[in-house]
Amino acid sequence: MLKKTTSLCRAMAVSAVLLSGFISSQAFAHAHLKTQTPAADTVLAASPTELSLGFSEGIEPNFSKITLTGADKKAVKTGALTLAANDNTQTVVPLPDALSPGKYWVTWSVVSVDGHKTNGQYSFTVK
Repeated sequence: MLKKTTSLCRAMAVSAVLLSGFISSQAFAHAHLKTQTPAADTVLAASPTELSLGFSEGIEPNFSKITLTGADKKAVKTGALTLAANDNTQTVVPLPDALSPGKYWVTWSVVSVDGHKTNGQYSFTVK
């Protein structure tokens, strides 16, 4: 009887470890911001010509959005969000007009290829 109980306990322990590993990998299956240009909290001497954000996994551009807001809390005109050639983790948003000096906020909301949505915000300053 003791042997059956020990075997059952081991089986339950192994199952718990496997299940927690599966749940953990699912929890991390979101597109997290890894890189950004201009970088967060930088001060630029000149206006950038585009925003470029890199994520930890591929994103769906049709369900994703990146906006730029100026210090006056008004949206700044941008081009359409596209993916970099041959890289579905890298987004590019053109800035057709030069940015005036001031602080800007980049707000992003993306849907990864596996359907998970993530979002965030960072800022940079143009001198």
